Amino acid sequence: MSSEPAPQSGYPCAPTRPLPARAPRANAAILVSVLAGAAVAVALGAFGKVHDPQFFSVSVAGFSSGTAVKSWLATLAVSLAIFQLVSAFIMYRLTPGGRAPAWIVPAHVWSGRLAVLASVPVAVHCLYALGFQSGDSRVFFHSLFGCFFYGVFVTKMTLLTRKGLQPWVIPIIGGLLFFVLVYVWLTSALWFFETTGLTF
Repeated sequence: MSSEPAPQSGYPCAPTRPLPARAPRANAAILVSVLAGAAVAVALGAFGKVHDPQFFSVSVAGFSSGTAVKSWLATLAVSLAIFQLVSAFIMYRLTPGGRAPAWIVPAHVWSGRLAVLASVPVAVHCLYALGFQSGDSRVFFHSLFGCFFYGVFVTKMTLLTRKGLQPWVIPIIGGLLFFVLVYVWLTSALWFFETTGLTF
């Protein structure tokens, strides 16, 4: 009979040293997911570049322009992303208060889904109405990071169901996704509000 103690049942922490057999599979999964995300980002950028801008795409009653709709939807997406960040800190017990409440996990998941859903009309407007532009540095980096956002999103979604990943992988990609979305908002919606005011 082995003298080693039995592992604690339900212990949530991952082992400090990954199993040798799982490490190559986990690394391969990360590589495949990153390549898939890169392909999506490049495809969106290529479409935006070769597509002739139509200068009109999204219109909602009560808003003055498609740009106003885009800016407010982007602001909604960023607001939900901020909740995502805060709820992630609570889930990983990085905030005072001990155990996370039961509702925080589904709230985290659904806020992420709603944030991406809010961003879709924004992406459609940018790609269809405006295309990938490089007229100045703000517009160029906005276009670049807009495509990059969906590439990182695809990478994260394909990794969420993978087993054997290091515990830092998903938080790092989630943090990158948050940073990219905020940067896209700063170079579009914030610029719009500073130019026109908080108008609809």
